[in-house]
Amino acid sequence: MNKGDVVLTEKVRKRVFVMDQLIATQITNAQAAELLGLSVRQIKRIKKEMLSNGIQALGHGNAGRRPKHALDPTIAARIIELAQTDLKDANCTHMSELMARSCHISVSPRTVQRVLRRAGILRSTKRAPRRTRMRERKPQLGILLQCDASPYDWLEGRGPAMSLHGVIDDATGAVLGLYFRPQEDIMGYLRVFHQVLETYGIPLCLYSDRHTMFFSPKKDKLTIEDELRGKQVNLTQIGRVLDELQITHIAAHSPQAKGRIERLWQTLQGRLPIEMRLEKINTIEAANEFLGKYIPMYNARFAVPPANEAPAFRPLTPDMDLDVILTIRNHRQVLGGSVISYSGVKFHLVDAHGHIAGLKRGDPVYVLTHMDGSISALCRGQHYRLTKFSSTPAIEEPAPDAAIAPEPAKAPWKPLDSHPWKRASYERQRRIQQAREAAKSQNTQDTGFPLAAP
Repeated sequence: MNKGDVVLTEKVRKRVFVMDQLIATQITNAQAAELLGLSVRQIKRIKKEMLSNGIQALGHGNAGRRPKHALDPTIAARIIELAQTDLKDANCTHMSELMARSCHISVSPRTVQRVLRRAGILRSTKRAPRRTRMRERKPQLGILLQCDASPYDWLEGRGPAMSLHGVIDDATGAVLGLYFRPQEDIMGYLRVFHQVLETYGIPLCLYSDRHTMFFSPKKDKLTIEDELRGKQVNLTQIGRVLDELQITHIAAHSPQAKGRIERLWQTLQGRLPIEMRLEKINTIEAANEFLGKYIPMYNARFAVPPANEAPAFRPLTPDMDLDVILTIRNHRQVLGGSVISYSGVKFHLVDAHGHIAGLKRGDPVYVLTHMDGSISALCRGQHYRLTKFSSTPAIEEPAPDAAIAPEPAKAPWKPLDSHPWKRASYERQRRIQQAREAAKSQNTQDTGFPLAAP
């Protein structure tokens, strides 16, 4: 549309009709102002402009001009390109943040949404109405933590399958620990517990689901008679860790009960794969290293301040050795010779001074599997390292001396026929030979012809 052209909308048509009647003196200025919803002063101004410029006086002065706040077409094209390549599957808010951080394109999430909808890329999603009652947050950091693990295609097919273990604070929504493992397991939870304990301290309560890694499946099978006798179900590996640290363990009976961390997985599944794609991460080791940088970024974006600024974490005491507490323990009994058997291998228990511990047959020993995969032992409250036991120690042969030339090999010694050892055999062979010669001589005399030897 050229400058000066007037688009005849219904509003403009009405103005033209009323102003034509005003110019033809069929109505007054006051009547025209009432019909158009304008003041008399505005009617006089519009009438004066129409008398000099005609119908163009009714057009807006900015008609045909590009607004100054309009989005640059090159930026819009770049947004569409990123949405189909590097930032594919990112939501509008995350895409706006990534472009501001990596591409130096500062646009609002609404602008991204408008551009992608015009391009036919953005699909509208329907959200189910919220019907759950919101639980009030805890007032202090560290009163209640929620933990869980989420299996997902975190590397988008570029690497192995992984499960992300995480811990989130209820009061602030801050992520306190994240760690990838090939699958949900005890070591993954021990890793995130180690991050929390070393960075913040000991929380008061931990909220988890009822997985058998947290609670024994036999707990609900105790009869009333068993409970009256004081029988208790053995703690799981994680249950034992929480018991040693005096952390209250609460079981969630539904995913909605621990909705804080369930919502965390929804956010991370939408954001974290894209972040790792931009970093070209293809292995579980590189992914765990990246989490150390990502957690502060996430907390700066989503964490909220608590109602009470004083944290509720308890400090670790000097007698709490996390390298001993955060382990998987397996019970063994001492065999004869102060050795134990674990995974088909016999071990000695060696103390800090390098001495083998003298143990009695049947003494209880706990074999500890540490987070790095190494093993050690715990016996009567004492920590030992394990060394393999060998019943026949290898004897090192001395190296041959190069200065001494090897002696040449000798032929085996053979005694002569006249040797005393061979006298009886020699005499027997001599008598046999003499008898043969005598028989041969007798046959020749009788026939005149020599006979062949038999």
